Amino acid sequence: MDDRYALERLKYRYLRTLDLKQWDEFAACFVPEATADYAGLAFGSRDELVGYMRANLGPGLITMHTAHHPEIEVSGDEATAIWYLEDTVLAPELSFALEGAAFYEDHCVRTPDGWRIVHTGYRRTYEKSWSTSDVASLKITTGTAYEAPPRL
Repeated sequence: MDDRYALERLKYRYLRTLDLKQWDEFAACFVPEATADYAGLAFGSRDELVGYMRANLGPGLITMHTAHHPEIEVSGDEATAIWYLEDTVLAPELSFALEGAAFYEDHCVRTPDGWRIVHTGYRRTYEKSWSTSDVASLKITTGTAYEAPPRL
């Protein structure tokens, strides 16, 4: 598989499993010693990162993360990538919403199991948040649980 394509699939799997709260698959995107820094929210290992996400992105929180415009550089068994992020966080029980954008920076390595993330993080370009109780006509509904199709 082309390295660039494999790295794109890795990032998209990271985002999908984050939003679907599929924590074991999310963890599999990283090497064990991976680090992360999301605009100052830093983690020193994969277990620390996944534990935080599992504890703080529970079923009452709806998230949508999209990344696009990848700039990927591969050098042997290492790669770097910059992605444009757009994200939305909805917490209906807290009447809270957030939207923002950022630039992700990833460092990845090739492992026997394919490409994995060694470090990820982003720097915000903007973030806006508001109370959904201030918007009289606002209605938030959720879909049914997503089940991935069988793999070929």
